[in-house]
Amino acid sequence: MGRGRVQLKRIENKINRQVTFSKRRSGLLKKAHEISVLCDAEVALIVFSTKGKLFEYSTDSCMEKILERYERYSYAERRLVANDSLSNGNWTLEHAKLKARIEVLQKNHRHFMGEDLDSLSLKELQNIEQQLDSALKHIRARKNQLMHESITELQKKGKVLQEHNNMLGKKIKEKEKSRAHNPLMEQQQQQDGNAIESSPLLLPQPFQSLSMSCPYTTHVPEENDSTVNHDRSDTLLPPWMLRHHLGD
Repeated sequence: MGRGRVQLKRIENKINRQVTFSKRRSGLLKKAHEISVLCDAEVALIVFSTKGKLFEYSTDSCMEKILERYERYSYAERRLVANDSLSNGNWTLEHAKLKARIEVLQKNHRHFMGEDLDSLSLKELQNIEQQLDSALKHIRARKNQLMHESITELQKKGKVLQEHNNMLGKKIKEKEKSRAHNPLMEQQQQQDGNAIESSPLLLPQPFQSLSMSCPYTTHVPEENDSTVNHDRSDTLLPPWMLRHHLGD
C-alpha cells in the first residue's frame, strides 16, 4: 500500500515536531540552493525555530545585499501604491472642480446670450448688463483701431502713387522741352519721311520685240489637184501662220 497523504496541521508531539522541523529545514535549504544554482537567482532564506534559533541561507553569502535590495523594493512599492491612491484622490477632486467650473461657464454663456434670465435677480441682470457694455466698448475700440490702421495704410499707398505720378509728369515735361529745342531736326525727319512716301516705284522696261526674217517655200494644193509655186520671200510671219493664211 502507498503512503497516505499527510494532513497539514500542527504536530502535537514535541519530539516528532522537532524531528520534522530538522528534516524539512534541511530539505528547504537544499531546494533554495538548487534554485539559486539552476536558475541563477538571488535567494535569501531566513528560518526561526520554535526556540528562536536562526537558520538562514543566501546566495554567495550576501544576505545583507539581498535584504537591502528587498528594503528598497518594498519602500518603492509602498510609495508607488501611496502615490497612486493619492493621485486617484486628487484626480477625483480635480474632476469635480472642473465639472463645476464647466457648469458655471455654460450658465454664464446662456445668460450672455439672453437665455434663462427668469431665475436672475435685478442685481444679477445689472451685473450682466455692465459686463456686456464693457465687452462692447472693448470690441468697438478694437474695431476703430483696425479701421485707423487700414486708413493709414491706404494713405501711405496713395502717397506713393502720387509721387510716382509726379515723377512721370516730370519726365513727360522734360521730353516736351527737348522736342521744343530741336524743331529743325524733327522737321527734317518729317520731310525725309514724306519724300520716301511720295517717291514713285521704278518699274522694269519691257523687252523690245525682235524681227526675224527667214526664207521658206510652201506648197498649197488647189481644188483641181494642181500645185502653185511661190517664190521665196522675206516675212515676219512664222511658217505655221503662213500655211494657215495660204490655206484660207
